[in-house]
Amino acid sequence: MMIKRMFFMLCLIWMSAANPAFSQRVSIIPQPLSVAELPGNFKINSLTKITYDAGNSDLKSVGLQFSDQLKKLCGYALKVLPATGAAGSNVIVLTTKNAVDSLGDEGYTLIANAKGVTISGKKAHGVFYGAQTLYQLLPVKGKNNALVAAPLIPAVKIADKPRFGWRGMMLDVGRYFYSVEFVKKYIDNLALHKLNVFHWHLTEDHGWRIEIKKYPRLTSIGAWRNGTQFANNQIDNNPHGGFYTQDQIRDIVAYAAKRYVTVVPEIEMPGHATAALVAYPNVSCTGGPFKMLTGWGIQKEVFCAGKEETFNFLEDILSEVVALFPGKFIHIGGDECPKDRWKVCPNCQARMKKENLKDEHELQSYFIRRIEKFLTTKNKSIIGWDEILEGGLAPNAAVMSWRGTEGGIAAAKQLHDVVMTPYDFLYLDYYQGEPYLEPKAIGGNLQLEKVYNYEPVPAVLTAEQAKYIKGVQGNVWAEFIHSPEKVEYMAFPRAAAMAELAWTIPAWKSWTDFSRRIEKQYQRYDDLGINYARSAYNVWHTVTVDSVANKARVSFKTNSYQPQVRYSLDGSEPTVNSLAYSKPFEVKLPITIKAATFKDGRRMGAISSRSIFVDQNK
Repeated sequence: MMIKRMFFMLCLIWMSAANPAFSQRVSIIPQPLSVAELPGNFKINSLTKITYDAGNSDLKSVGLQFSDQLKKLCGYALKVLPATGAAGSNVIVLTTKNAVDSLGDEGYTLIANAKGVTISGKKAHGVFYGAQTLYQLLPVKGKNNALVAAPLIPAVKIADKPRFGWRGMMLDVGRYFYSVEFVKKYIDNLALHKLNVFHWHLTEDHGWRIEIKKYPRLTSIGAWRNGTQFANNQIDNNPHGGFYTQDQIRDIVAYAAKRYVTVVPEIEMPGHATAALVAYPNVSCTGGPFKMLTGWGIQKEVFCAGKEETFNFLEDILSEVVALFPGKFIHIGGDECPKDRWKVCPNCQARMKKENLKDEHELQSYFIRRIEKFLTTKNKSIIGWDEILEGGLAPNAAVMSWRGTEGGIAAAKQLHDVVMTPYDFLYLDYYQGEPYLEPKAIGGNLQLEKVYNYEPVPAVLTAEQAKYIKGVQGNVWAEFIHSPEKVEYMAFPRAAAMAELAWTIPAWKSWTDFSRRIEKQYQRYDDLGINYARSAYNVWHTVTVDSVANKARVSFKTNSYQPQVRYSLDGSEPTVNSLAYSKPFEVKLPITIKAATFKDGRRMGAISSRSIFVDQNK
């Protein structure tokens, strides 16, 4: 009877949510599967209790974490207690009883009314995500940053589950080292958005960041360099380095696990290996010596595929790695491996002859297959960048498609699992606005709306092949990201857009409604001290010049919700009293136009500027 009532309730919720833009009181990211708003509120006070199923330590942990989140808002922690009998009133209930099976392990229902809140899920995973939704139902502190003594939760009924099982974010600590404290904050921010994979890029040409006890020179030498490239062909000559001890890694993995984030370590091979080769040149083709690099770029020095000692070395390393990371996958890189050294290496050429390999691409495939075979003995699976397709894909390998979507399509057609992370949609180290208004980035231009509108399942796949698209991931590469604050600036809010395309079914996605909801998320970011980018407020100019009439047609666009754009035509800084933009307009040339977005009388983004003229030199 309980299951029937729950099913009936879900049907009602579904029908009430027929329009994705159904809610104006709540702003939840990612957008849930269904939400029904009801009259009334639940008021939290210092006597409110959080209860969990007796004996369920996972639910207790979820309750304690939510209590900590709430304390930052209202200044007090709630008691977290095992449930005894009926729930009563003034209580937040966390339970895995009477859950809806069809919502899966990560799904949940959330019911809030005047008496309290009940979050139910088949597994604690789902209850945790329900708690993140509950956090987003709380008010924010606002501009004065004052505590909210008695926060109100709107009465709602929510049923929710994710679209994809892999919802990831990568952080490149190989090129630039970040502290344990910041890595934990990064994981907190992923969990807030219901992301469940932290891809930890631990090794690079420019730094080895994981302690390997059998090979201490990897971190005593390979974790340190004399400078860092901070712009094109410019080195700061400020020594940089650092690494994570195995105890620190265990601590971070456990921290992530409490937030239902799986940590996937990346140990790059055969390329991106200079830091390891500086420390142990015997596993290179030439024998070195090598120096730690200070400038970026793809390097010709790679692990030697012809020497047995290379595989012994890597198997020793991976044996220590798998003991630290309980997740299914080990990322083995596989990208950007030049074959120059292999082509002239006697050992590599002998290996190719012995194994009947026709070229160096097949030699790389041999390399990857051999590593996969070893990791299989450790009950691990490999995942690698889409170059691992070249020369033949290892039998059980998963593919991360980054060079567009072609690699993912090819892998899915071969019935291999795929994570879509194409650079033109999900590389969050790209500029997110006009470059002259942004901090230095590696290039490209990836605005918030473009991230949001990406569809991870290519239309060319059959329904059966599409099942192998397991999820999506955003990547934060660190060539030009050299502080925690800049990591956050580049990642957010674009990671929020990525989270929604990973979680929410396409039918419920709406860019207009997301742009409304992200406004509230910005306020949460302020409360949490996240240094997010405000680039979505910046004004883009679209200009069509009529050189014969010496005039131009100008239009403005932002990535913000219902922007109030003000502009000037005389080169002056726009203010709240400047011309209000409502539709495209014509201007005589030459002219300099400046524009900015305003909200409640306050400028929200940078001032954009465009000088327009007819080039008389053409």
